Amino acid sequence: MIRVISGIYKGKRLKKVKSPLVRPMPDKLKEALFNIIREKVKGCVFLDGFAGTGSVGIEALSRGAERVVFIDEYYPAVKVIKINLKKCGLEDEVQVLRREFNRAVIQLAKEKAKFDLIFLDPPYKLLEERNPLKVISKRGILRSGGEIILRRHFKTKFEAKYFELTRQITIGEDCLSFYK
Repeated sequence: MIRVISGIYKGKRLKKVKSPLVRPMPDKLKEALFNIIREKVKGCVFLDGFAGTGSVGIEALSRGAERVVFIDEYYPAVKVIKINLKKCGLEDEVQVLRREFNRAVIQLAKEKAKFDLIFLDPPYKLLEERNPLKVISKRGILRSGGEIILRRHFKTKFEAKYFELTRQITIGEDCLSFYK
């Protein structure tokens, strides 16, 4: 079961994507993430990249984010994100993009979008092939003073050449890396 942990939508149950390609974020990891970024969420513009079920972006909205953009290219995930947003009555505060991540970032840059917080939860294999932080840096969608949080498998080697690693936590097999 996926649920909203805190905020105005606390306890809302969210639909899962019925596919092994989408791995929902465990509550313990989501709670740790939001305990760390708590002060930064209220009033922020939040990007949920590789959004899956949309639970991280919905949690951000529940905790006071002003606006959230969800990106996922997998159609069943986008469908579930829209269902979960509707369950919470959040269709107006969001933008859902069904696009490949790099193309979505290019589109957002053309729209002059800027984000305070960017959360990325890419397929673990993708990090072995390419660096999603490169397009964020190149297109300048992170506001000055903003932060990127990357979820990855703790054994996945990842080098972020474009931003400074400021913090890292590991819970179980998941690692959250924080970049400025």
